[in-house]
Amino acid sequence: MKSSITNVQDVVLRRTLQENGHRYTDQRAAVFRLVARSRVHPTAEDVFLGVRTEVPGISLATVYKSLETLVSCGLAKKLNPADGSARFCGRTEPHHHARCLACGGVSDIAGELGDSEIAALQLQANGFHLVGYELELTGYCSDCAPPTGNGPGASSN
Repeated sequence: MKSSITNVQDVVLRRTLQENGHRYTDQRAAVFRLVARSRVHPTAEDVFLGVRTEVPGISLATVYKSLETLVSCGLAKKLNPADGSARFCGRTEPHHHARCLACGGVSDIAGELGDSEIAALQLQANGFHLVGYELELTGYCSDCAPPTGNGPGASSN
């Protein structure tokens, strides 16, 4: 028996796909559910491995196509880290990302920039017509952070 969350997700998925001229398929639904519940920003390969238990015959190509469809419909975001391994985010509420430069991990940071902050940035953009923004912080996660201290290269500030 499906949970009420899964039923709501399926209704949202069906409606959004239809509004954007796409068909609902079991493969797309499985991909959507995995991305929507994931907090680790999976790669397409991660999604493929995760949905194979639910849809054993699914191909990696179908996963890629399903992910691109979800992105084009606004049901997921495609994150393109510098290492080239696209990751996918199923959260649709306002949030930012923090990407580790060592391991490539991506984590969510709740919140959004305020209207005054966006307006100030737009003023500095010399007539640039802003339609949206994404904020990604880069640095090192707690597992990869270099040790701090008074060793070589340590700042005394």
